[in-house]
Amino acid sequence: MGAVPEPRVLAQVSELAEGASGEQRGALWRLAVDQRQLDANVVRLPPGARVAAHLEARLDVLLYVIEGSGHLAGGGDAAPEDGAAGPPGQADEADEADEADEADEADDVNEAQAAIGPGALVWLPHGSRRALSAGAAGLTYLTVHRRRPGLSIGAPAPVERAGGEAACLLHRVCVECGRLAPETDARYCGRCGTALPEH
Repeated sequence: MGAVPEPRVLAQVSELAEGASGEQRGALWRLAVDQRQLDANVVRLPPGARVAAHLEARLDVLLYVIEGSGHLAGGGDAAPEDGAAGPPGQADEADEADEADEADEADDVNEAQAAIGPGALVWLPHGSRRALSAGAAGLTYLTVHRRRPGLSIGAPAPVERAGGEAACLLHRVCVECGRLAPETDARYCGRCGTALPEH
């Protein structure tokens, strides 16, 4: 096990938001610390931009609006029409913001929209559909969720098998020389000939 990372300041959100240009889109910052259990992104949507309606099947997401305004559209636990479990490649919110131009035609979430602005704290539960749209000043927000496992090539991780304690083999160990008899029904040690303990 490696050393435990020390707590530290990672960024000043106000500086990130101030440094973004009016038309800048996508992630302004990502949590990129090794040995983390969370993923976090500061995302900027320019005025009028949208994050397409999608379903995140596995992760709850917490969204905090830093500056700007916009709307959140939600569709409860409705499944996507194509049966997909989430956005292509299970991308996170920052990647979805990068792909949001594709959704500018029509939004397939027709349910109620909630206005969101600075200080809004939004829970996006797993299994729910959601879409975001930025207002006239754009929208900058922080998302936090449990870390997605990385993609890997190779054999799957070994599965720990549940079970009881290992079988007791003391009745097959020679008290004289310590040899373990390989036969389950052995009565004498194969090395020194001493009688094995009764089972």
